[in-house]
Amino acid sequence: MAGKVTLEDLVNIDYRWVEDYLGKFVEEELRGSGRKGYVIGLSGGVDSSTMLALAVRSVGEERVLALVMPDPEVTPRTDVEDAISLAKTLNVRYHVVNIAPIVDAYRGALPIYESEERDVVPLGNLRARIRMTLLYYYANKLDYLVLGTGDRSEILIGYYTKYGDGGVDIAPLAVLYKSQVRRLALHLGLPERIALKPSSPRLWRGHEAEKELGVSYEQVDLVLHSKLDLGYAEEEIPEATGVPEAVVRRVLEMYRRSEHKRVGVKTPEVKPVVDLLVRRKKA
Repeated sequence: MAGKVTLEDLVNIDYRWVEDYLGKFVEEELRGSGRKGYVIGLSGGVDSSTMLALAVRSVGEERVLALVMPDPEVTPRTDVEDAISLAKTLNVRYHVVNIAPIVDAYRGALPIYESEERDVVPLGNLRARIRMTLLYYYANKLDYLVLGTGDRSEILIGYYTKYGDGGVDIAPLAVLYKSQVRRLALHLGLPERIALKPSSPRLWRGHEAEKELGVSYEQVDLVLHSKLDLGYAEEEIPEATGVPEAVVRRVLEMYRRSEHKRVGVKTPEVKPVVDLLVRRKKA
């Protein structure tokens, strides 16, 4: 029988070591790239706020630029205020870019657009992809890298927009579950209102992650940790974690169905084409 797995087992790690490990990664990637700094999308949520604080400690405030990119139709004012407040506290340069006019331009140009209600998911993903293009505009202009903010939980269940918030140069938090990121945020001195804020991509009105997923991040983390890190069989996880069987199945199904987001662009095998070229050359 599989041993018990608790959330405390998952989050009880040395965050001083984690800070040093991820900080060195951020610093070495920038140095190796030859670029001048990082640009990061700052939403006011726990992931982007934690990544900003870590980046500042790693490479210095002068080499980090934060973009706050709200759409007032869907972005709560408190998120914008939290993002700006943190950027000021960390003495980081920041720009606020209202993406609503860009979203409106797309809506007006798309012949298949119907309404906010009927197009809620594609329109929400469009907002994420607009933000990605703005980050890369600044990165190209300033000779920076785009610093990703996604955590391991969201990456493993595919809870991000392909070529949106998933379109980055490096993703340091990809090795930490959401529960661990919250603890790292507190370790780095972020206020509890940010570290413990309910997660949400804010891609449409009232958008909250756990409400959309139908499971809590604590459950997601326990299931993924048990399956991927400890090697438990799917049928062992409910008893080991206390997570209901239906939730375990849902989390693992999200993991399996989102594999396409993690493997990158698939291409055919190149060898048959090379062989064709070589045979023609020898003929």
